[in-house]
Amino acid sequence: MKQMYHSNDPCVLLINSHVVWYPKRRRKIVVDRLKTRLEELIRETAPELGCEMVALEMMPDQLHLVVSATPQWVPNHIVSRFKGKTSRIVRQEFPFLRRMPSWWTRSYFWSTAGHVSADTIRRSSEAQRTRG
Repeated sequence: MKQMYHSNDPCVLLINSHVVWYPKRRRKIVVDRLKTRLEELIRETAPELGCEMVALEMMPDQLHLVVSATPQWVPNHIVSRFKGKTSRIVRQEFPFLRRMPSWWTRSYFWSTAGHVSADTIRRSSEAQRTRG
């Protein structure tokens, strides 16, 4: 995916961030139809936040997302919007998730990432899989 610089009148910027978050108790539930639906929702939500999705890697127990965002939104608001929207919609569409008091954990990882490729994210997530 080609990186687009964000610009307004006085400045041009590129802020890439690597975000990781997890289902409650690291349950391995991000699979099959749920995984597909989550990807659709994240792709739909990114433009609403003025973000560009650079890379997305989902494993059964975690989600890695690289976004290019403007400083209009602070990191915790971006993560809250992604987690809140996806949680609300998938809990309506997948009844087995309604039994859980909350779907995502409150925690997340956020790091600035510079120029990041999908291969870099894949290698990072592969390292997570082998950690045990």
